[in-house]
Amino acid sequence: MSRHSRRRFLTYLVAAPTLAVATKIGLDAYAPGSADAAIPTPPAPADLVDLGDLLILAGAPTANMLVLNVDEEGIVHFRLPREEVGQGLTTAVAMLVAEELDTPLDRVRVQLDDARPELLFNQLTGSSNSVRSLYDPVRHTAAAARARMVGAAAKQWRLAADDLTVRQGIVVAPDGRTASYGSLSAAAASLDLGSLVVTPKKAAQHTLVGTPTSRIDARALVTGKQAYTLDLDVPGAKPCMVRRPPTINGTVKAVNNEAVVRAMPGVLDVVTLDTGVAVVAETFGQALDGKEALDVTWGPGTVDALSDDGIKARLKAATPSLDVLGLLVKKVEGEFDFAFASHAPLETNSAVADVRSDGAEVWSGLKSPIIAQAAIAKAVGVPVSKVKVHVVQSGGSFGRRLFYDAALEAAVVSKKSGRPIRLMWSRIDDMRHGRMRPATHHRVRATYAAGQVLTFQHRVAAVETDFRHGLGDAITAAAASLPSGIGNATFAQTLFLTTVKSPYNFGLTTQTLTEVPLTMHTGSWRSVYSANTRGAEEIIVDELAAKLGKDPVTFRREFLKTARQRAVLAKVAEEGDWGRELPAGWAQGVGFHDEYKSCTACLVEIDATDPKKPRVTKAVIAADVGRVINPRGLEAQLLGGLTDAISTTLHAGLHIDEGLPLEGSYSQFHYARQKDSPKDVKIYVIEGADEPGGAGELGVPAAVGAVANAYARATGTRPRSFPINFDVDFTPFPR
Repeated sequence: MSRHSRRRFLTYLVAAPTLAVATKIGLDAYAPGSADAAIPTPPAPADLVDLGDLLILAGAPTANMLVLNVDEEGIVHFRLPREEVGQGLTTAVAMLVAEELDTPLDRVRVQLDDARPELLFNQLTGSSNSVRSLYDPVRHTAAAARARMVGAAAKQWRLAADDLTVRQGIVVAPDGRTASYGSLSAAAASLDLGSLVVTPKKAAQHTLVGTPTSRIDARALVTGKQAYTLDLDVPGAKPCMVRRPPTINGTVKAVNNEAVVRAMPGVLDVVTLDTGVAVVAETFGQALDGKEALDVTWGPGTVDALSDDGIKARLKAATPSLDVLGLLVKKVEGEFDFAFASHAPLETNSAVADVRSDGAEVWSGLKSPIIAQAAIAKAVGVPVSKVKVHVVQSGGSFGRRLFYDAALEAAVVSKKSGRPIRLMWSRIDDMRHGRMRPATHHRVRATYAAGQVLTFQHRVAAVETDFRHGLGDAITAAAASLPSGIGNATFAQTLFLTTVKSPYNFGLTTQTLTEVPLTMHTGSWRSVYSANTRGAEEIIVDELAAKLGKDPVTFRREFLKTARQRAVLAKVAEEGDWGRELPAGWAQGVGFHDEYKSCTACLVEIDATDPKKPRVTKAVIAADVGRVINPRGLEAQLLGGLTDAISTTLHAGLHIDEGLPLEGSYSQFHYARQKDSPKDVKIYVIEGADEPGGAGELGVPAAVGAVANAYARATGTRPRSFPINFDVDFTPFPR
């Protein structure tokens, strides 16, 4: 029995002058003898449970907080308890609402909800989970609103609700009478309509969902009208910047020239924090001048003695050796290193805070606002109920905005300075003191005989990832119902075990993670463990195919587990003209990945005639993510995953030198530019199951494998360290 067939949806009215409904979702209890009772199913086997399942399970008890209202103008307002960071979530949700209400999309407004601690684990944005977890509740909420509108019209006209239809937000009677949602909203909120049957549409009835649709915020984005955190007009909020230590987690021992800085033009205050020294001023230029002028005596950080070589050595030492299964068994093996990587969102860390003696108000881009609210309340010494946290649409995240560093700093500065604060991290700070994807070391070995793969072993060592942003708590909440081996694992192990899975029938397959506890500013980076882990595996798959004398696509097709996976692979091979002849120094590469109930294949062509300046010239991507809400949004996600893969496979990473990243700008962190991106990209969406799978992180691992494999075929080398070209070709900024 499916997860959704075991759920019940109840709707209830929210006190309001116009229609406002909410949907309550929960698991039906089994009552013996009840014909309608749903029989609980046992937990799925460990290899079928994914991280999205855990987050949906953790959030289920509070998924009753989706509130929708229709005002007297017929405008539909939906408060979304998730964050929009450019992934197109507000558009997808607006499409679901418009579809179920049969109202025009431009009549739907989606507003990001403030932090609401009563939601518990149901306000976390991440792990490709938002559409999966919201799909049913949003549809039922909107369908309930439609049912009340139709019911109100039926009662006023003395007709049966089944005889009425809805077109573009207007209820129509058989005799031609019409009533707009706006005209019905008050009646729909107040009339006793009895018990209403609420049934969302079937897929065959969809007219908007599944149709390529432009983002609802597109015009604001391209005209500069989209309001980000520092665009907000918060009265009295003064610019603030922070002077940060010369090494990660360094401490402030003394500010040697505070009086001099306070006397500088426009400077209003100098505030010492745990993370550095803040300067508050009339303008950001004056705050920047002030913080640059500070003379600070710093205490040591937590990794001052470590640089790249030392970290790699620790990771390699922590990677368990692979068992030797006998001299007669043939094998393919490899060791891989992946560097730290910055999230590098276009909008740097920023926040606005107004802390008073009786409470606090904070504005910031937050993917885990409930955790941020609790931390801020503790830091400024006020009850959580007195802290209002507003979630602001953000210019990128890729995992970065799971953390609330800027919001916490802004709140502390505001309290100490006694004024509202508008805090901004510099680009240098964001790359050097922001969160990083942890460096990893991999040992992979496959054994084979008689054309079959007997074993596939992958041992991963990673610098410890910081999960203190709510995800770990959500996993703990769901752990009691998990299969043995997952439920007893640590946060990191659980995330690894529920995201990293081989799509191939490779005999005895084992994938394990060992974390190295270095106290660094790490965090989940798009695709978390899968980008590196599955990327490395796809390289070995190519090398395994060569050993067995098989074409890489043919080999994958033979060993993939499902027909769905093979269909996706076949699509890219066909559309990408796999095996076509290319000039010397050019080559094709392919990769595959399955995660979050979705799967994708990527085929690229690369020009590596100059191995130091490789360029991906063409890419073909196919994906099956189940039910697709907005194909255009899905294409954007897959294209973003491709660009992340090109960047971190070929050029982009962070060098750690004596406790600090060297990179401090986009000119130094070599993320792909337009010239590095393929001009020819084709993306094919294969409509799959009835329920949506995850897509936000899906595209990175397959593309990592494809790019690395293309480079290997073009150059005749076997890349083992990533990014492949990783020279320090810049002069680092002063510490």
